[in-house]
Amino acid sequence: MKTTGTTTGPPAPGATGGPRSPGAAGGPPAPGAAPSESAWANVPALQIRQFADLALAEVPALAREILDEICREHPRMPLIRDEHGDLMALVGIRRALEDFVRHLVRQDGRRPHLDLEVFQEFGRGEGLQGRSLNSLQAVYRLGVRLAWRRLAEIGQQVAIPPPAMYELAESGFAFLDGLVDESLRGYAEAAARQAGERLRLQRKLTQAILHESAAGASDATKSLAELSAHAARIGWTLPDRLAVGVLIRPSRESVAPAVGPEVLLDMESEQPLMVVPDPQQVGRTEQLKRATAGWTGALGPSVPLGEAATSLRWATAAVGLMERGLLPSDGLLSCTEHTQALVLLPPEALIGDLSARCLAPLAHCGPTQGRRLAETLLAWLEIRGGAPEVAARLGVHPQTVRYRMRQIRELWGDEVDDPDRRFELELVLRAQRLRGELAEPPHRNDTTGG
Repeated sequence: MKTTGTTTGPPAPGATGGPRSPGAAGGPPAPGAAPSESAWANVPALQIRQFADLALAEVPALAREILDEICREHPRMPLIRDEHGDLMALVGIRRALEDFVRHLVRQDGRRPHLDLEVFQEFGRGEGLQGRSLNSLQAVYRLGVRLAWRRLAEIGQQVAIPPPAMYELAESGFAFLDGLVDESLRGYAEAAARQAGERLRLQRKLTQAILHESAAGASDATKSLAELSAHAARIGWTLPDRLAVGVLIRPSRESVAPAVGPEVLLDMESEQPLMVVPDPQQVGRTEQLKRATAGWTGALGPSVPLGEAATSLRWATAAVGLMERGLLPSDGLLSCTEHTQALVLLPPEALIGDLSARCLAPLAHCGPTQGRRLAETLLAWLEIRGGAPEVAARLGVHPQTVRYRMRQIRELWGDEVDDPDRRFELELVLRAQRLRGELAEPPHRNDTTGG
């Protein structure tokens, strides 16, 4: 059975599937079709009329039998009544059977009329009840199996030739495709409505978590109870620890990343937010990176529930650095893997002022000489080694390092031996390297750079 389609209405029998003869898939052939092309077209009109009369007489009982059997096998299927109190499913089955039989009699190739709203509403009901497409398709398979069994009996009763009945069966399945398409459309509408409602509730809970965290609510017990009530509406359990992520939209039309129901999403913010429970759970980071493929963003550090705003603040800072090209922007970045950059780069005014004071001795050196001395000084401060070790790190000759270190001592004097001044020098030089003003050492083998 076909289970997909986005047509604006059900296809005429024979309008779907692979290559077929003009009459084979659609029951009655289109006007002008050669008799040899369709066994059904060769059936005498009187026999078709007898077949149709018997089938139409059976429709009310057959529709009831089909609905009863469906209800037995799918007891949770919603049964909705129309304004007259009739079961919409029963009305839909009866009308579908009648339209199909009348279509066989007309033999004009026209698309049979369908009461589409009945089947759309059925699909919507299945979607709103949370049942799967497999359940929906099983209902249709059951219905067509029962209908075909009775039509086959009537065909034998009036001596319809087997080849014609084969075409009738194929036509019936093609006709059913149209009904499936309409139900799938209704199902998709219901699914979209539910997804939209869930995203709305997720945004509300996300904002409540961040608000309570930022406000530092005085009544912690009351705040926790309110958050729990919000979370219960979407079946979400408040975690002890969480992390907040900030995302950058690939485009305005981008759909929400498939992060799973355990992660809260706020897609209405200018930069979408996500709240990740238990972020240090094994495999969580890898799972998020896969789910956000195609997106760029940053995940803040793991914090207690009441400090969500802190995680958001670090994630926001990281995204700002990513947008400036100071942090990698090729996926979801974890703030905890870039601590040094997040500490040193955001306070630019403070670091800039400190750099001007600490690196004043380089002011009279040329750009190239000043950069080489700064890189040598940073390597010496980082490894606390002698000329051979610093030379190995920089990829230069030890004698070159000795020469540069003599220059450094001439410029800074005893200050390079003062612990506090050494710390400040290393801090501002690392900040310059993070900004790309100093080169990464070619033989660097530690992990201090973040």
